[in-house]
Formats: sequence, C-alpha cells, structure tokens
Amino acid sequence: MDKNILNGKKHIHFIGIGGSGMYPLAQILHNKGYYLTGSDNNETETLQAVRDMGIPVMIGQRAENIEGADLIVHTAAIMADNPELIAAKASGVPVLERSDLLGIITSWYKNAICISGTHGKTTTTSMATQILYEAGIDLSAYIGGKLDCIHGSGVAGKSDIMTCESCEFVDHFLKLDPDIAVVLNVDEDHLDYFKNLENIIKSFHQFCLNANKAVIVNGDDANSMKAVEGVEGKEIITFGTSEKNDYYAKNIRQVNGLETHYDAYHKGEKLGEVVLHVAGVHNVLNSLAAIVSVMYVGVSFADAVKGIADFRGAKRRFEKFGVVNNITVCDDYAHHPTELAATLTAAKSMGFKNVWAVFQPFTFSRTYLLLDDFAKALSIADKVVLTDIMGSREKNTYNIFTRNLAEKIDGAIYFKQDETVEQTDERKYKNFDDVRDYVAEHAQPGDLVITLGCGDAYKISKSLLKVLEEKQKKEL
Repeated sequence: MDKNILNGKKHIHFIGIGGSGMYPLAQILHNKGYYLTGSDNNETETLQAVRDMGIPVMIGQRAENIEGADLIVHTAAIMADNPELIAAKASGVPVLERSDLLGIITSWYKNAICISGTHGKTTTTSMATQILYEAGIDLSAYIGGKLDCIHGSGVAGKSDIMTCESCEFVDHFLKLDPDIAVVLNVDEDHLDYFKNLENIIKSFHQFCLNANKAVIVNGDDANSMKAVEGVEGKEIITFGTSEKNDYYAKNIRQVNGLETHYDAYHKGEKLGEVVLHVAGVHNVLNSLAAIVSVMYVGVSFADAVKGIADFRGAKRRFEKFGVVNNITVCDDYAHHPTELAATLTAAKSMGFKNVWAVFQPFTFSRTYLLLDDFAKALSIADKVVLTDIMGSREKNTYNIFTRNLAEKIDGAIYFKQDETVEQTDERKYKNFDDVRDYVAEHAQPGDLVITLGCGDAYKISKSLLKVLEEKQKKEL
C-alpha cells in the first residue's frame, strides 16, 4: 500500500460513513483539514454526529454520490454489487478499504500504541486515550466505541502519540504500523475466517513482529505468550495478576458495586493503588495494559492513575442507562462467550437480586461454532432472554436459530421466529418489542437487566426504561 496516497488529496468520500470503523477515521481526517463527504443506508445517531461536523451525508448508496472525490474509502461490509462501490472502482479514482486507510494513518505517528486482543480492545484503548488526554497530551485516537472526553471515537492531535484499537477480523490489524503492540488476550473467534486457534495465534504473532519498538503482552494468557514466541529485536513487557510478570496487580477488591481497587507492582516494587470505576477482573487487566502502554510513552504512574480514576467506561461497555423502580438497566457490547462470562460474572458480584441477560447473538457462524460456549456463559445469569440472531454480513448457511441456543440454557426465553423467512439484515430481527415487554413484566425491584451483543440490542434497554417509567406512573 502506497503510504503517500493521501498526498495532494482534497476531497475524500466515505461509502458507509456511519460505520463504527469509519466514523473515527472521518473525525481524524476532518480534523486534519480534508474535505469529506459520505453516504449510508440508514439514519443513525452517528450519522447525525457526522453531519454536526459539517460533513455532507447522502442516504442511499448511488453512483452519483462519488462525484468530485479524488479518494474513496469503503468498509469491508460493502458488497461487491453495491452501485456506489462499482462506480468508485470504475472511476479511476484511488479506492481504499477502511483498514488500509487506518494503516496509513498509524504510519504517521512515532508512538502508535496499537491495542489488540480478542476481548477488551475498545475498553483498553479508551482507558489509554483518557489517561493521555488528561495528562495534557495532544494525541490522536481511533476507538471502536465513543469516549466522552474526546467527544466521539476519533481525534487528530499534533503530538507523535496515537492510540489505535486494532482488530484481528480478517487480519485487518496486520495492515497497521504499530510502534507499541499490545496483546490483551488471544481466544477463538472469527473461526469462519481463521478456521482454528493455531491460525489466530499465527496472526497475532505477525502483529507482534510488526511492532517497531515494543510488545506489551498478557503474561498470564498462554495463547498470548505463544504469539510472542520468537519475536526479537523489540522490548517484550508482560502484565497480569501473577508475580512472574513485569507489571502485575495484587489485592484486587470490589468496592461499592461498580468500583474496583487494586495495587499495581513493577518487578516486586509497589507503584501504588489503582481505583477503577468499572467492574470485573477483566477490567483490572485492561487497565493495567493501558497504564503500562502510556508509561512506555512517557506518562508517569501518578498521572496514569489519575486519568484512569476518571474513566467511567466507553459507550456500550457495561454502560448504565438508568434505574426505574429499583430495576437497574445497563448495556454491554459483549458478543463472544468469554466476554459474556466476564461481564455476567462481574454483574453477579454486585449484589443484585437477579441478573437478567438479554442477548442478541451476532453472526450465524459464531453462534453455530461456539454454541455450547455461549450456553455455558449465558447460564451464569439468573434469567436469560434471547432475540433473533443478527446475521450481519452472513447468510444462514449453518441452519442455526435462536431456539438452538435457548434449548441449551435452563429457563431461557425466546420468541419463536418464522424460520422459513431468510434471516437477513433487511428483515431487521425485530422481535425486540416482545423481548422488552416480557422483561418489563417480569423484572423485579433489585434486579439488574443488561442487554448484550454488538448489534443493536442496546435499543431494547432504551425502550425498556420508557416502558418501566410508564408502568411506574400507572402504579402510583
């Protein structure tokens, strides 16, 4: 990929500008002074945020949308028969896939902190970004979720430091140019592409080889340590809860529900106490990785602790939406069994009467290949309610349905779908009202309801709050 391809470009057009991976790129390039236009198929809050930056957005993807552009960017999710993409490729104008553009952008920085892992990427990147921002560093950032302190998911600063969420999906992270590569964990996921764990580890190994300066790796995770085997010519720094690591957390304790405290050590020396306003041991590890990465680029431990104490979570990461009649409603992006288990284990430790898991399975392949793992993770909750599977980019060639998952979970509730209808994104999977109404009817004071999944399950939480409020008014 020509890293100078943006030189001399003035008008960049984004096909699918509202996507979670496109929006932060639009923020960065807009802040760098490029003129942007974009298109998408559906109105969303993100599209409104794009318009608020002064970027023109067209609804519907048509050939004429690309007029005037001298560079065109699209996501991997855009199908080959998309009329706008067809026109782009026929125009003679350079066309980039989103991950190629992100790779070019990371090469602009001397201290690109690229944070990878099957789980925790968004939270850890957000934590590192918050620390750097509060330490007064004019950083750039690319995050898969929204962070309040930077007013979005991307920002372009003037320093040589960038934080970048680095996704392994179809090896996108191998297009990046990391100076500091962070590996949080390596687990089975995206098996429709990788086929097996061995191939996943190989990709993470290549990601570590690509690091220019250092690799910061979870020393407690066997698969992560396999990924760094044979990596030479750069500093290898380990973190975890075991004292064998360079940096480690001890005396982890849960305080006041969502708050977690621990003591951070470096090679036997106590650095100090860390206070987190997010729950779970998984977030202890995420925060330690963030602290180590920012200390590598010059931030003091004291500033790191101060910044992370102000972190209240990225959007859709155990995000509290509200409390009605002592029923707490939250949302979390967890969409893999390991993530679900971590989130639900943390939720169960908080003292709620019942924990409700309202889960939207995402992609047919992941649901089919990890079905038993999903059932085991969801069974941690006291109550389980399932929506239809959101197929995203896939067709249901696996003949997998929500009932197959529900049958493996004691007491799970789902609403029968018409399995003769093709499960496509156009169908929109809207049994959400049934799910919402069931939970509103059966949840009790003292319960926690948490919607789970990387699709649009969060909409259930938002509408549930309204229904609970209306129900409470009638009962008064």
